[in-house]
Amino acid sequence: QVQLLESGGGLVQAGGSLRLSCAASGRIGSSYIMGWFRQPPGKEREFVAAINRSGGITYYADSVKGRFTISRDNAKNTVDLQMNSLKPEDTAVYTCAADAGVVISRSSLRYDYWGQGTQVTVSS
Repeated sequence: QVQLLESGGGLVQAGGSLRLSCAASGRIGSSYIMGWFRQPPGKEREFVAAINRSGGITYYADSVKGRFTISRDNAKNTVDLQMNSLKPEDTAVYTCAADAGVVISRSSLRYDYWGQGTQVTVSS
């Protein structure tokens, strides 16, 4: 069983930055593909970014490419999402997830474990 806990959310002005962190209980090391998803108010959950087990391959949604960076520290069992140049449309609950599979997926159906989420609000 893997438990995930996000931190780092908050309120920021448009153009600002936030860094989200996801800490995993237990030793996930390089055992899981990790992803970040978000759910804007009144909308469906959507893919944001994912990183493979070693950290050498990353995927991003087109809407965040060039602004967000996902990274992981397998020794510390953490996955971070650095968010720069934030826009009001980035406002959402951000959740990290772990996938025991071997191929990175943008589909939330592929992920096995989920955190509770952290609120990010970007004011205009």
